[in-house]
Amino acid sequence: MLAGALLLAGLAGAQITYGKLNLAGQQVDSIGLYGAEYVNTDVVGKLVDVVRDGSVMRITGLGHTLLLPIDLDQERATTDFNTVQIDTQRLPGQAATWFNGSVYLPMSTLARGLGARYEQGQLTLVQPELLGVSSRAGQDSDRLVLDLSRDVSLTDEARGSRVVVRLRGVKGEARKYTTRGAFVPSAEVSRDGDDLILSVPITAASGYRVYKVVRPGGTRVVLDLGPGISRSSPAILERITRPLIVLDPVKLAGIGRDPTLDVARRAAELLTKAGWQVQITRDTASALSQNQKALLARESDVYLALDLGRLPGSPRSGVTVYEGTGRSPSQLVNSVRVGTALPYSSLVVGDTGGTRRLSELLRGELKGGKITAGQGTLSRVNTLSEAPQAALLLEIGWASNSQDLANLGVERRLQALSVAVARSVATYLTARANNNANMTASTNAAGAGQ
Repeated sequence: MLAGALLLAGLAGAQITYGKLNLAGQQVDSIGLYGAEYVNTDVVGKLVDVVRDGSVMRITGLGHTLLLPIDLDQERATTDFNTVQIDTQRLPGQAATWFNGSVYLPMSTLARGLGARYEQGQLTLVQPELLGVSSRAGQDSDRLVLDLSRDVSLTDEARGSRVVVRLRGVKGEARKYTTRGAFVPSAEVSRDGDDLILSVPITAASGYRVYKVVRPGGTRVVLDLGPGISRSSPAILERITRPLIVLDPVKLAGIGRDPTLDVARRAAELLTKAGWQVQITRDTASALSQNQKALLARESDVYLALDLGRLPGSPRSGVTVYEGTGRSPSQLVNSVRVGTALPYSSLVVGDTGGTRRLSELLRGELKGGKITAGQGTLSRVNTLSEAPQAALLLEIGWASNSQDLANLGVERRLQALSVAVARSVATYLTARANNNANMTASTNAAGAGQ
């Protein structure tokens, strides 16, 4: 009987192999399940967005959306037993499955859904292509539309008298276009290495916006420009002479107390006594609306959200400091961060280095208070992206972890969190003020010598 069991185990093991896959130019680990190649969702998540929704994996990217069921039977997952959805089409195909405690995705289904070329050991993305350019004249703004074969990453900025949109890795012909619009009379498409560059003129009277419309089988990049488009900018004038610290404690019901507000109040008291300007977004009875918080974030020099992690059944615990990633909704903020630095621009808009320095200071102060903090990034927190200077989210524990909740009832713990917030913010702003003073002195000296 033992020999038979060992034989069966050997046969089962032979159905699983380990290998390497070239995933869109990146060498990654893969596994073979009953002859089908699979890759961990974390690896695929570097190429497209991968989210688990119960027993289904949702993969979004390159203009497509895939829904793959998670089949616990590995052998069955590699067959056409399951039904997968590619955009709006449902068809039989290989499904996702579990392996060694993680979800793995089938390369054949992924390639078919994303319009990629695939053979064992290699998945190659088809280079995106500019298919056409069209325009439409309006009463107070004009529209320019670029049709692409698939979704791409892009950046946009205002450079002097032109708006420049960079389309990453797009194939297309370099040429000039003439339109009938009063606000976008012409446009130019040029190449810069692997990227395609769209350039259009803009005057001081006009604003602009760029956005994508992602559809199955293609993507439209839309540029609206004209005086009918508002010019967005952060509220900065008061901030230059008197920095504003915004503490945003997220309210969480059902835990019996309000630790985020407690920490925010203690930290605000310490900072206010030291002469800093602090505003908290709520108290026990009232809170600012989301729009009001966004306006306040735009005026801030330091924006710090305080929250508790929450995910039913999650084993996570502890303190984490998150930095925001992604674009700001503000046209001016992105122009300064991405484009050429303007005089005194650091007084107006901080680069990502400011947030990183504040994160390091905060984690260092927490460590000094005997609190170990992890670090991470977030891309979908609106208030973080609205802040033109340093912005962080401090997760002070997990609502689903009983030990974390118990710790947040301890006076020493709350005080250590509050002191760490106050000290790190004060240290960051003091160092920034000294740097700005040195920069101003150097600029004035250079001007006097001319």
